[in-house]
Amino acid sequence: MAAGVDGAEQWSVGGVPVRVRRSARRRTLALQVRPNEVILHAPTQVPDQTLLDFLNAKRDWAAGHLATYAARMPTVAALPDGAELSFLGERLTLCLKAPGTQAKRDGQTLCVPSDAPEAALTQWYKAATLPHYRELVEGYAAQLAARSHLASVMVSDTRTRWGSCTADGHIRLHWALARAPLEVARYVALHEAAHLLEMNHSPRYWAHVSRLMPHHKPQRDWLRLHGHGLMKF
Repeated sequence: MAAGVDGAEQWSVGGVPVRVRRSARRRTLALQVRPNEVILHAPTQVPDQTLLDFLNAKRDWAAGHLATYAARMPTVAALPDGAELSFLGERLTLCLKAPGTQAKRDGQTLCVPSDAPEAALTQWYKAATLPHYRELVEGYAAQLAARSHLASVMVSDTRTRWGSCTADGHIRLHWALARAPLEVARYVALHEAAHLLEMNHSPRYWAHVSRLMPHHKPQRDWLRLHGHGLMKF
């Protein structure tokens, strides 16, 4: 990480750099989130590690607000005909068709109504990801010997979480994960499946994750750096 202007490391949330502002008059830590901007306010003498711990505790909250701001921003340019779209490791080619309401896949081509392409794409991704998410989660649950704890797998569109697992075994994965590299989607599926055994992030929990995916840190880092861009086409 590059050094910041005040000597602290330059951290980021969802690909947005975190600006650290120190003040001798400040007594508490505070995180401020604005469109494409995250500011961490801190007293002068607070150690960098304390700042990082505070940032990590607020990371999901901040990422959720950044995603909400991004969703409200108008599209800069229309999706071009022939654009490439990522879908769980596959490359699909966008084909704009006559106005309508639904997207339809034909081989490696995804035909989308030209009058509302983003809305149609979002609905298509939500429907198309479900069987793949079920296969991923059920596979990891079986490898963890936790298949009996799994009640259901569903698709979510919350702006604050990539996945969730309830105490009674209902797992949700965000539709936009299908636009990430396949290993990232696999990691989130495993992350939630491991919660079938441990509803926490204790060392025992991470041992389950590491047993099936020893090198999962790059996938976590990818989401932190690029995740905010998955929501918008």
